[in-house]
Amino acid sequence: MAGVQTAVALREKGYRGPITLIGAEPHPPYDRPPLSKALLLGKADSSAFDIDFGALSVDLRLGLDVTGLRPADRELDTAAGPVPYDVLVLATGAEPVALPGTEGVAGVHTLRTLDDAERLRPVLGRRQRIVVVGAGWIGAEFTTAAREAGCAVTVVEAADRPLAGALPAEVAAPMTGWYAESGAELLTHARVAAVEPGVVTLADGRRLPADAVVVGIGARPATGWLAGSGITLGPDGSVTADERLRTSLPGVYAVGDCASFPSARYGERLLVHHWDNALQGPRTVAAQVVGESERVYDPVPYFWSEQFGRFAQYAGHHAAADTLVRRGDPAGAAWSAVWLRDGVLVALLAIGRPRDLAQGRKLIEAGARLAPEAVADPSVPLRKAVR
Repeated sequence: MAGVQTAVALREKGYRGPITLIGAEPHPPYDRPPLSKALLLGKADSSAFDIDFGALSVDLRLGLDVTGLRPADRELDTAAGPVPYDVLVLATGAEPVALPGTEGVAGVHTLRTLDDAERLRPVLGRRQRIVVVGAGWIGAEFTTAAREAGCAVTVVEAADRPLAGALPAEVAAPMTGWYAESGAELLTHARVAAVEPGVVTLADGRRLPADAVVVGIGARPATGWLAGSGITLGPDGSVTADERLRTSLPGVYAVGDCASFPSARYGERLLVHHWDNALQGPRTVAAQVVGESERVYDPVPYFWSEQFGRFAQYAGHHAAADTLVRRGDPAGAAWSAVWLRDGVLVALLAIGRPRDLAQGRKLIEAGARLAPEAVADPSVPLRKAVR
């Protein structure tokens, strides 16, 4: 998404120079969200972008690994030889974190690429017994699809609740019941000790039958290939871009899942592994390349997740919030959680309340101050809760 959108944005901005888009995968560029939904269930044959790269005069080089960057020569090292550049945009995304001890074990999967989805589709078709490791966003979405396909699913989560790394306990706790409602078994405080073909052994000795194991325990920026290039990386492995998505090297930008950026809005550096970031960032990069240097990148992060018959949407960043306000009953079908900092709206999670999300996102962008008592009344539109 990030690489493709950068090429599109450059042409929209009037850039007329040659553009080369290099990708390690052999497939035409595609959208990722359908991988855990329609494509995984066989309801769609493709999620390729409907973009005519020829008409855009974009040289698409697929199935080509980039192995290194030599900034002094302004060249990339690839399996097909060096590729020169005047301007370079890093959009290498992220790669799944592997479960230790599972390398080479038959039946162990991740879900990040089109090939991953293609390997998992027949597993769902055979209605096999599946163990999912990790109750994060991808684990929940895959479990939803697997249950819809009729698979028996056990989800193993080391923390005490789903989404422990993304949401505070008081917000994520109600989501625990979603798994049981779907017919999946969720095991919390459960750590994997070993994975062998056909069985997952937990640290407490329990053995879970598993025709397949799907690992969803996070992702890291795919930046290992930049070792020795002199480009600055953060402790999380991300390329540390500035407020205009420029890297520490001249003429090199970074965008999407592989890049972190400083947010004046939140007063910290953000690493956002979501679709909307890969859509929005390229517009800033394209503006820099064509000379519109005043454009700064400081979005309100946004993502959505379809799971267990619910549509979850999140906007903002709640890490520094000092007040949490609930809207509606978390045991019900529709509710929201709202985070304030010094009375200012900084983040919002909406479950089945798209109007809350739409209004809340605009209010976050505006730095609006809200009255908590009005926010707590789900019948009051958020825009009318402004002080």
